[in-house]
Amino acid sequence: MDSTPARLSYAARSASRLTTNHPTPTLNIMNLSKAELAVAALRNGTVIDHIPSNVLFKAVKILGIEKIESAVTIGNNLDSQRLGHKGIIKVADVYFPEAVLNRIALIAPTAVINIIRDYEVVEKYPVSLPDTIIGLVKCGNPKCITNNEPMRTRFHVTDREDVTIACHYCSHTVKSADAQII
Repeated sequence: MDSTPARLSYAARSASRLTTNHPTPTLNIMNLSKAELAVAALRNGTVIDHIPSNVLFKAVKILGIEKIESAVTIGNNLDSQRLGHKGIIKVADVYFPEAVLNRIALIAPTAVINIIRDYEVVEKYPVSLPDTIIGLVKCGNPKCITNNEPMRTRFHVTDREDVTIACHYCSHTVKSADAQII
């Protein structure tokens, strides 16, 4: 095991020049490929990977990333063997509750959560669509009680394959691609 504080890729470690009077490695970025520069390493925090690029900013809204005060990295349209192009969200020093992370399964069922501690992935799991979604999606039925009274919306998942949800109050159905996030 080397003495580099960050567990970087082999190319990044090879390119790094450690100095004794500097607490973190100094990287010679001229020797790194563009792919390695796409997203920086995270010491501690949460990485949400494999988000379809077309819904990345909906995921940012669902997770309330704009209110977080720690460092956030958002990458969009990154190359992905699985999706063609993907989005990624890295949040330093924040560990979201699993129930909060699973809310993005409505729009990004391919998303994968990585929990990072000391530059190491200590936990990795796919998001899981909850059976009930509360206060996240606006009902498209203008006559629904949730659009006429001050109350939170509630939807039940009716089809996990096509990700279709139905309003608890009026039974109006909507596919995840058409869901209006509140």
